[in-house]
Amino acid sequence: MATFNLGTVGTNPVVRNNFTLTTSDPTDVFQFRIDGTKNINLAVTDISTGDDAELFLFRDNGNGIFDSNDQLVDFSTRSSNKDESINNRENAGTYFAQVRRFAPGSSGTVSYDFAVSATTPNSTSGFSNLLPKEFELGNLSADVTRSGSVGDFDTTDTYQFSLGLFEGVNITLNRLLADADIRLIRDFNNNRIVDAGEEIARSTRGGTTSDVISNINQSGDYFLQVQQFSGNTGYSLTFDHFTTPFA
Repeated sequence: MATFNLGTVGTNPVVRNNFTLTTSDPTDVFQFRIDGTKNINLAVTDISTGDDAELFLFRDNGNGIFDSNDQLVDFSTRSSNKDESINNRENAGTYFAQVRRFAPGSSGTVSYDFAVSATTPNSTSGFSNLLPKEFELGNLSADVTRSGSVGDFDTTDTYQFSLGLFEGVNITLNRLLADADIRLIRDFNNNRIVDAGEEIARSTRGGTTSDVISNINQSGDYFLQVQQFSGNTGYSLTFDHFTTPFA
């Protein structure tokens, strides 16, 4: 088992690409610190086709060593080579992100990319800047509604979708019991990180007021994030599809 110390993690994502897990070395551990109460964002993406990896988050017991006495905080164990992600609000301290090869779902060497960031809760900069494909909607050829929840133990939900030529969408987040926000992203360089200039729009209305992003009508791939601002809440997220006039 290899352990990689990433130091103190902040808003700028720390990325480690092209890592591998094998039958003889099936686990990697990434150690990092946060210096205050933060939203910890973790993503394991680009898992090799036909393989499976799992993601676990542990809090250090105080000895600075990854061992059986560390506290399991959360985990992500999606099937196949689907992206894994964890988004939790946590207090200052040392943490370990463990990536495991899932043997029944993998026949040989598993390759993957890993990223971690720590963003500031209860702020306009609190959005996760990682882009795992948690919910894949495909091409929006009709209206779509999804329900979910965000809170301290799942601060972000990330949806991926695409629009074809002469298609558009209006997006509404409603049925809130606490404050949550949305933003829309184009990952132009496909690095699964929100870089400067890739945020297309956001809606950050206060309280339980519905958030709306309107008249998105450029063809291409998009990510839509639902982000906790404060409290814990369920939500309804509506993608209202429309067609645009032919040029």
